[in-house]
Amino acid sequence: MDAPAERPKDSGTALELLVHGVGGATPQDMLNDPRTVRIAGDDVAAVFRRADDVRAERLPAGHRDGPVPEAYVWCNLTSGNGTRALWLLLPFMVVNLAHWMRPAARGRRRLVRLYGLLVRLAGLSLTVLLVAAACEVALDLAAWQCAGTRACADRHSWLGFLSPEASDDGWWSEPGRRLGLAALVPTALTGLLWYLSLRTWSAYESQQPMAHEPEDGRPTALSRPGFWYGRRLVARLRAAHTAAGLLTVALAVASAAARHDRAPGGSAALALLGPLVQAALLAAGAVVVWVVCRRGRTDRRLDDALDTRLLRLLPLAALLLLALTLVYAGWRRPGWESAGRLPGDMTFGALSLVQGLLVIVLAGVAHALHRSAPDRRAAMRGLAGPAVAMLACALGGVMSGGVAQRVSDWLDGTGTSIPGPPVVLTWQAAVIPPLLVLFLGLCCWLARRAWRIARDERAAVARDFPGETDDPARTRRIANARAMASLTDRGPRIVALTSAATLLLGAGALVGALATDRTPGEAAQGTYAVVHGAAETAQALGSWLIGLGFILFVTWGRRAYKDASARRTIGILWDVGTFWPRAAHPFAPPCYAERAVPDLTWRIETWTRATGGRLVLSGHSQGSVLAAAAAWQLTPSTRGRVALLTYGSPLERLYGRWFPAHFGPDALGALHRDVDCWRNLHRRTDPIGGPVRLPGDCGPEVDRPPLKDPLAYGRTESHPLPAPILGHSDYQADPAFAEERRRLLARLRPDVPAPRCTEDPDDGVRTGTETPTV
Repeated sequence: MDAPAERPKDSGTALELLVHGVGGATPQDMLNDPRTVRIAGDDVAAVFRRADDVRAERLPAGHRDGPVPEAYVWCNLTSGNGTRALWLLLPFMVVNLAHWMRPAARGRRRLVRLYGLLVRLAGLSLTVLLVAAACEVALDLAAWQCAGTRACADRHSWLGFLSPEASDDGWWSEPGRRLGLAALVPTALTGLLWYLSLRTWSAYESQQPMAHEPEDGRPTALSRPGFWYGRRLVARLRAAHTAAGLLTVALAVASAAARHDRAPGGSAALALLGPLVQAALLAAGAVVVWVVCRRGRTDRRLDDALDTRLLRLLPLAALLLLALTLVYAGWRRPGWESAGRLPGDMTFGALSLVQGLLVIVLAGVAHALHRSAPDRRAAMRGLAGPAVAMLACALGGVMSGGVAQRVSDWLDGTGTSIPGPPVVLTWQAAVIPPLLVLFLGLCCWLARRAWRIARDERAAVARDFPGETDDPARTRRIANARAMASLTDRGPRIVALTSAATLLLGAGALVGALATDRTPGEAAQGTYAVVHGAAETAQALGSWLIGLGFILFVTWGRRAYKDASARRTIGILWDVGTFWPRAAHPFAPPCYAERAVPDLTWRIETWTRATGGRLVLSGHSQGSVLAAAAAWQLTPSTRGRVALLTYGSPLERLYGRWFPAHFGPDALGALHRDVDCWRNLHRRTDPIGGPVRLPGDCGPEVDRPPLKDPLAYGRTESHPLPAPILGHSDYQADPAFAEERRRLLARLRPDVPAPRCTEDPDDGVRTGTETPTV
C-alpha cells in the first residue's frame, strides 16, 4: 500500500472522466462542445477534452466551478467494419459467455476448474462441428454425391471437371482426388478463423495492463493483475482449435478412402496404410484434447510467456498429417466409385451425444457450486452457464443441419438424384420449426405480461404525478415504457425454457435419426408414415428458414454496426458478449475490454499521481461496467481517491445476475467499500439499467431513488414543450445528475473520511462506520 506521504499535493483540480455506453457517442456530444482535442489514444480508442480545458491543470485553483470533463471514446472497438457481423452467426461467442457465468463458490477450487474444463471442451466440440459441417457440404454433398452423379453434375457445370462421366476419366475424376480438392474449402475456413483470431488479438487485446500487486481475498477475479491479459491461454487454444479443425478435415478424407480399402478387392498395401493414417489422426486428436484440458486461465499474475514450441508444432503437425492424408486418399484406386453418403452419421451423432453429456455434467457442477454460496439474485439459480452452453451447442447443431439440408436441396433439383446429408443433420434441420413456434409462443407470453404490467403501472403513474394525469394517452405511454423496461427481468425464464426445449428436441432428433436409420423399410408404414411425413415437412421448412435466418443475421449485424438506433436496441447483447476475454473459445469475437480497461486504468493512475486531484469516474450503461472493472484494477491508494458515478448501469440487473462469480453482491459491496464514494442513478423506464441493490444500509447509500421519467407530465414553465420519455438515454438532462456529481466532489476530499458500510462477521448486519481514506 502506498504511503500517504508519497502522494502529490492536491492541486485543487477535479476531473470527471466520462465513459459512454451502448451505441457509442462522439466526443462533441459527450463534452457538449463542438471544439474537442484528443489528448491521448488513437483512432480506435482515445481520451478527449474541450479545447479550452487542455491545460486546465496548469491554471490557478478556483478558476472554474465544476470539474474538468474528459471523455473516453471506445465505440470503435465494437463497431466499424460490418464484416464483423459474421461473428453473430457463430456460436463461439455464446459458449465463451458460459465460461464467465459460473456461480460464485466458496472453497470449491476443484469444481471451479472442472467447470472451466467442461466449457472449454464444449467449445472444442463446436469447432469440430463447424468444420465437420463444412466437410459435409464440400466433401460429401458436392464432391462425393453431386460430382459423382451424372444427373446432378449436369445441372451444375462448375462440377463438370470432377464428374467421371463428363471428364472422360480425367485426373480429378478419381473419388479420392475429388475429396482432396474439396478439402481445401474446410481447410480454408479453419485458416480464416485462425487468421481472424490472430489479427484481432494483435489489434485489440495485446495491450498490457498496468502492473500491480495482487490483493488476496478479493471477492472478484476482475481485480487480479492478469485478468485482462489472456495472451497465453488464447494462443494455446488457438493452436489447439486450429489443429482440431485440420484433423477433422483429414479424418473425413481418410475415412472415405479407408472404407474403400477395407472392402473386397481393395489394395492390400493401402488397406494396411489406412488404419495407420487413422490411428495417427486419432493420436493427434488426443493430444489436442490434452492441450485444451491441461491449462486454463492464469490471472493471478501477468502471464505473458508463450508456449512457443506448442504453438508452432501442433498446427504444423496437423497440417502435415492432412497433407499425408490427401496423398493417401489421392492414390489411384481402379474401380473406386462414389456411391451413397460418406460415413458422417456416426460423427455428427457422436458430437451431439458428447455435447449433451457435457451440458448435463456442467449443470451438475454449477448446481454444486451454487449450493456452496447461494445467491438468490443469480439467474436460474446458478444454471445460467449450462443453459447458455446448451444454446451454443443447439445453435451449432441447428446451423449445421440447416445449412447441409439447404445445400442439398439446392444441388438436388429433383430430390432424387443424390442421397442428401446424413440423417442426423436432416433431423436437426427439422428442429428449427418447433423452436420457431416456441419462440413465437414466448413472444406472445411476453406481450401478455407487458400488457398486464402496463395496466398496473397506470395507477403508479397517477401516484408519481399527482393531480396531473388528465391525459390518458400520455399516461398509457409512460406505463407502456415502464412495462417494456421490466421485460428484461424475464430473460432468465426465456433462456431456461429455450434451453430445456433445445435439449429435449436435440435428444428427440438423435433418437429419430437412429430409428429412421435402423427401420428404413417401415418409414412408410403405420405410425412411421406420420412421423416420417411430419419430419420431411419440418426438414424442408427448416432448410428454407436457415437461409432466411442467415440473411437476417447478416442484415441485423451490419445494421447494428452502422445504425446508431439499431445498435442501442440490440447492441447490449453484442457488448455483453464481447466484454469478456476469450477463455473458452479462441475464435470468439475479440474482447474490447482488454483494450478499454487498461486505457482507463493508465489514465486514472497517471493523472492522480501527477496532480493529486479529485477524480469522478462517470460511466453510462456499459461504460459503468468498464468503469467498475477499471476501478478494481487500480492500486488501493488510487482507488481510495476516486468517486464512482454510474447511471443506466447494468452492473446488478444484468451482470450481477448472469455473472454472479464476478459481479455478485460480495463483489459490488467490496467495490463500494474500496472507492471513496459511489452513487447510482436509474429510471423505471430504463430496460438496461437498474439499482445496484447492495444489502443492508449500503443500498440507499449507493442507489438514489428512481428518477422521474419524463421530467414533467404536461407543459410547465420549465418544460413548455412536452418532455420526452428518456428511458436509457440522456441521464445528464436530469438535474439530479449535476446534483449527485456535486455531492461526490464535495465528499471526495483527501482529509475527510467518507462513511462506509461494514459487515459484522458475527451477525452479518451491515452498519455505517468511518474508514479513513487510504
